[in-house]
Amino acid sequence: MAINLTTTSKITWCPGCPNSQILVSLRQVLQTMVAENKLRIEDVVMSAGIGCHGKITDYINMNSFTGLHGRVIPAMTGIKCANPKLTVIGSCGDGDAFSEGLEHLVHAARRNSDIKVFVHDNQLFALTTGQASSRSPKGFKGKSTPFGSIEEPFDPILTMLSVGATFVARTYAGDMKGTERVIRAAIEHKGFSFVDIIQPCITFFDTRDFLKERMYWIDEKESTGDLKKAIEIVTSVTDKIPLGIFLNTTKVTFEEQLHNL
Repeated sequence: MAINLTTTSKITWCPGCPNSQILVSLRQVLQTMVAENKLRIEDVVMSAGIGCHGKITDYINMNSFTGLHGRVIPAMTGIKCANPKLTVIGSCGDGDAFSEGLEHLVHAARRNSDIKVFVHDNQLFALTTGQASSRSPKGFKGKSTPFGSIEEPFDPILTMLSVGATFVARTYAGDMKGTERVIRAAIEHKGFSFVDIIQPCITFFDTRDFLKERMYWIDEKESTGDLKKAIEIVTSVTDKIPLGIFLNTTKVTFEEQLHNL
């Protein structure tokens, strides 16, 4: 059954913002999976937080919940615990996930909660016009760090691999086919899915030219079932940015254990 998940809401992201590419990629995956009878859209719930990414729920015609800053994942885990039959997906920003809500992200991964987390990672707080986030590179000059950030950036991929996430991946918003493939694999995965989506902020921190020369897709056959190999891949090359599915393994989910009590 073909469905159209577009809405009549006016898109208010900056013209050319890669958030629009993430929106189209996610919407296309959901529409395709529904058409293939792999999902029923009424059984899918989407959550979002506070930040530029948060508008995405206005642009996809489906059940959704917008939470507080940094609190996307508690809403997702609550929804999944209340009704394990639902497919629960969520969008959050790097500030939302790694600065305000890191504790929720880590513990959801540790528990292997069956939720799908997509991080719109632009390496700063964009909605509030360019303050440094935990993902900003050392030396980043923004509204809150006019002389350059003195902090080392947070590594989300290595962290997720270390705390027990069963699906860990990174993609680039500008590569829409690659992003669609990774998003679909994350949704199909049973267990905690984490996808870091590189999404340059073209207004306050446009890194597109820098990224073009450094991103590459890994050979996923070497990594997806082997945690040690996945960690080796993401730590061995410091001047390049690997994309792809680093880990895709299965174990009993938090909700399965909870409802078996």
